[in-house]
Amino acid sequence: MTTTAEDVRAIALSLPDSSEKLAWGMPTFRVGGKIFAALGDDDTSIGVKCPKEDRAGLIAAEPAKFFIREGHDDNYAWLRVRLVSVEDAGELRWILADSWLQAAPKRLAAAHPELGGG
Repeated sequence: MTTTAEDVRAIALSLPDSSEKLAWGMPTFRVGGKIFAALGDDDTSIGVKCPKEDRAGLIAAEPAKFFIREGHDDNYAWLRVRLVSVEDAGELRWILADSWLQAAPKRLAAAHPELGGG
């Protein structure tokens, strides 16, 4: 299965109180007014929230899947994901839900414990 931009859109918008808004010419997905995912400008990757201290380990473990855009993501809690390397819809949902949980208001996140792990 090849993961596509449409898969990202469908899963992101299925998360509670999520919406889509264009920013910088790219589709972004938001919860509580905060971006939790953004499609790359060529629809082959997404950006998601990720604590800075976790990025190096993820990139080292799966460099074909995870990366940062040097000079752009350095100072932000953000990680890029190559869609071609995502195993299936379940993994994509887990990645997007994890990012959603980081951006969602605490009360909203707490109301959705089903999104809390994997």
